[in-house]
Amino acid sequence: MTISATKNAKILLVDDDAPIRNLLYRFLNQQYEVQFAADGKTALEIFEEFNPVLVILDWNLPDTTGLKLCQEMQKRTNVLVAILSNRTALEDRINILKAGADDFISKPFSLEELAVRVEVLLRRARSVIPRQLVFDRLEIDLVGREVRFHDRILTLTNLEYEILCFLAIHSGESWSRKQLIEKIWGWKTCYTSEERLVDVHIGHIRKKMAQIDQAVPRFIQTIRGYGYTFAPIDRHDRVVSN
Repeated sequence: MTISATKNAKILLVDDDAPIRNLLYRFLNQQYEVQFAADGKTALEIFEEFNPVLVILDWNLPDTTGLKLCQEMQKRTNVLVAILSNRTALEDRINILKAGADDFISKPFSLEELAVRVEVLLRRARSVIPRQLVFDRLEIDLVGREVRFHDRILTLTNLEYEILCFLAIHSGESWSRKQLIEKIWGWKTCYTSEERLVDVHIGHIRKKMAQIDQAVPRFIQTIRGYGYTFAPIDRHDRVVSN
């Protein structure tokens, strides 16, 4: 079995189960540049040097949890994160996504499923258009995946960045929570409770912007009972092409 051809990418695999870790390493290493770790401490050390685009984390680790490690890594970069877990309850699934993970993979899973999920996540990372969006005090660098507000870097998780970026690119358009789940998370169907994850992440974006400027108008406007729209009021908003 081989993985479909795709752009070479760095993947960090973190799992303390040696047989599973070795199997996944051999499989993923056919196409990607892969490093692995068996615990959180080692994973963070490798993370700093390796700078992966995607991290695949087991939920249970000897010295931490995949959720805590996910949050710690996303404080440092906007890395993509997928959580491996044998938990299937809706509450666990929601907690995984609230922690900032981009996807979760339920155990047991097939290598075919893993290949597809990895490809979908990496496609998300490659889909950014090489240009910059400027909305007066808000600048979104789609090449460097960096957001500046009042000339200060706005530290966002990968999902927060994806939401802000998607809405900004489609400025003025209205999107339901269900549509945003499909476009950003890639799910065709979702529970009503999972739609609220959009509210959680947008709330985080607004809070981080308010920490820089409490008087800032809400670039992301709420459409009651429906969803959101990006509607900056400044007349000098523009797109800067490379």
